[in-house]
Amino acid sequence: MADKPGRNQPAAHAPTRAPGSVFDLNRAIKSIVTIQSSIPEDAFTAQTLGEQRTGSGVVIRDTGLVLTIGYLITEAETVWIARADGQVTQGHALAIDQETGFGLVQALGQLECPALEFGRSDLARIGDPVVVAAGGGTKAVHGAIVGKQEFAGYWEYYLEEAIFTAPAHHFWGGAGAIGADGRLLGIGSLHVEQVSERDGPRDVNMIVPIGLLPPILDDLLTRGRVNKPARPWLGIYSAENGGEIVVAAVSEGGPAASAGVRRGDILASVRGAEVIDLGDFYRKVWDLGEAGVEVPIEIIRDGRAVGLRIRSADRSSFLKRPRLQ
Repeated sequence: MADKPGRNQPAAHAPTRAPGSVFDLNRAIKSIVTIQSSIPEDAFTAQTLGEQRTGSGVVIRDTGLVLTIGYLITEAETVWIARADGQVTQGHALAIDQETGFGLVQALGQLECPALEFGRSDLARIGDPVVVAAGGGTKAVHGAIVGKQEFAGYWEYYLEEAIFTAPAHHFWGGAGAIGADGRLLGIGSLHVEQVSERDGPRDVNMIVPIGLLPPILDDLLTRGRVNKPARPWLGIYSAENGGEIVVAAVSEGGPAASAGVRRGDILASVRGAEVIDLGDFYRKVWDLGEAGVEVPIEIIRDGRAVGLRIRSADRSSFLKRPRLQ
């Protein structure tokens, strides 16, 4: 088992007041914890996400319920939670939602951290001040919202409206994005590059909006997943390149690999409808029905069009279930 995080890590240091804010950042930081998880070597995600994962989480209930980003705890065998002062307690990976990317961890001991209230991510605007706070002894990053737009991830992930903040926090996974009122606006997911005509390229964080959580929270707490049919999953990692959607890799043993999809294939159409961009590809696949539906696609391989039929699956069926320690 990996070393537990916490006791030898310094607490995050920050000014008492965040610039442009009216809340006590030192108090808010007490709601931010470090998450460390261990994943079995034979887990489906062990090769892609690693067997040892470290990131952050935000305490959202006084009972020790922690909100984080799901990839930190997917297939976790053990989970440890470290407070800002270094105190460590064991946790349980309670739930993961594949659509939003959120993950929930329940502390198995007394965490004694204040819960951070939810903000209104739907009302957040470009230019609003924001503080991105993470665990691991890192300093909070004071910045602003620089974008609110759709986001399509290469791992069959899509948000209609993600939040983008700058400057980027380099310990982004599971970090809390806090608005000027001291309330939680979202959870850090990625570190990406944003290009604008005026400023050129800059590093930003992609934040999953907190507004996506309340409608599904009860299901996650009682069932471990949202109570609705799963989306069809293909097991394709793809990216946009020169106006085309190119397969970067396929999951070994996944539906796409079984149907003959290969790295380098260009995704041209779904059920005869041309694919415009990555988000459009996902929407066309998901509109066909729930997990298990057959997905007819056309690919371009070596300059030739090839038709394939992929029997989709429920992504979670390939994953090890969280185990109560």
